[in-house]
Amino acid sequence: MGTRKKRGLPVELESVRRRFEAWRRNRTVRTRIPAALWQAAVKAAERHGVHRAAKALRIDYYGLKKRVEEAGSSAGMPAKGDVATFVELAGPLSAGSVECLVELEDDSGAKMRVHLKGVEAPDLVALSGSFWGVPS
Repeated sequence: MGTRKKRGLPVELESVRRRFEAWRRNRTVRTRIPAALWQAAVKAAERHGVHRAAKALRIDYYGLKKRVEEAGSSAGMPAKGDVATFVELAGPLSAGSVECLVELEDDSGAKMRVHLKGVEAPDLVALSGSFWGVPS
């Protein structure tokens, strides 16, 4: 297909990798990466992933990630004048899907189990009070 090099890198990422290697050969020690190379690295990371790009380009993962996030904060966001025209809100669950299981047990071993399906739950304080003989 011609879109991948022998090393398994996509052509675009391989091209940026070669630019970084050429810069490394010609730079003086401890100079900063030029803005144009960072921009190319960010584009490659957006397309191929931060980890893969950082590894292929031999640059700091977290530095690249930070720049990708900064670029993403403005890229792909709606313009200031854009306003959403439709917002969908999820409504409450239908009454038919309500299910409740209440199990009570006292010290003497007496048990009460109430299984409610499709109805609203009763006043649980009053129900438990009547089971334990506590006036409400």
